[in-house]
Amino acid sequence: MPRKPPTAKPTRETALYLPVKRFLESRGFAVKGEICGCDLVALRGEEPPLVVVGELKLGFNLELVLQGIDRTAACDEIWLAVRMSRRGREHDRRVRKLCRLLGFGLIGVASSSRVEVLVEPGPWRPRRDPRRRERLIGEHRRRLGDPVLGGSSKAPIMTAYRQQALACAASLSHGPRRTSELRPSLPEAPKILLRNVYGWFVRVERGVYGLTPAGTSALARWPQAAEAGRAL
Repeated sequence: MPRKPPTAKPTRETALYLPVKRFLESRGFAVKGEICGCDLVALRGEEPPLVVVGELKLGFNLELVLQGIDRTAACDEIWLAVRMSRRGREHDRRVRKLCRLLGFGLIGVASSSRVEVLVEPGPWRPRRDPRRRERLIGEHRRRLGDPVLGGSSKAPIMTAYRQQALACAASLSHGPRRTSELRPSLPEAPKILLRNVYGWFVRVERGVYGLTPAGTSALARWPQAAEAGRAL
């Protein structure tokens, strides 16, 4: 009998995202990927929410630790997640000791997507950065759904602002409209149309905007986001 090919292992950080997301959701968190430079941000509870930042890497390395340290001022807990391997550094007791010293949680993700908690986050608390914390909370809450896999790179991130701009574009897809018509469902529409960050809009006359070819292309590129935006 022919031998079965070996099971493919994750080769990108995005392969770790869904297992880690499910793990945090099992602990009561709402999880979204790629927020303000973080691979994932998770919120739990009411005002003020518990804020968790997760960083994903295929292997434990210095860059992963430095990313975690950089995020500490904006959140309550840091979770580092790595792909589990037979000889990976996640098995090194010194690595786990370092995570405990920093107060970080450490997660190993097997090729089967099984998640193993190697270190629970500790009680250590750094100095807070309220502005960065509010940016994380604000972007998480404004973003519709969870449109980006954590660990994505080299592609435009579907931010809350981009979602709002797509909603404006969808509203103009059948012809120019006045900002006063859009404002009830899209309060930020006048500012978005005026700034025209992506070059999607053209001013037809005072208070009236239409779509450029770039705007039409954007609706074709992100049809799901455009449909979601129509519900605003």
